[in-house]
Amino acid sequence: MPGVSKAAVAMAHGINDNLARRWVVDAQQREGSTSVGPERSILPAFVPLQLPAPVQEAAAVRIELKRGQLAISVSWPCSAAQQCSARMRKLLACI
Repeated sequence: MPGVSKAAVAMAHGINDNLARRWVVDAQQREGSTSVGPERSILPAFVPLQLPAPVQEAAAVRIELKRGQLAISVSWPCSAAQQCSARMRKLLACI
């Protein structure tokens, strides 16, 4: 849209503003145009895409304990950090 910066459009769509600028330059080169603005009679079509939500790996608490010859490695979901803490206290009380 006229008056909107490329950086603002890029940020609104979660892409790098350098990539948006590059797309504009590429489009101008394909069309033989040197400017983009309201004076252009034909605007390229914009096709909105529905992107899937990013898949996030479950964050985990990772604990490694070494006492003498004994080595313990625990990986526990962050969502259950308090339960992990309670179990580790019980475990350490037994050692």
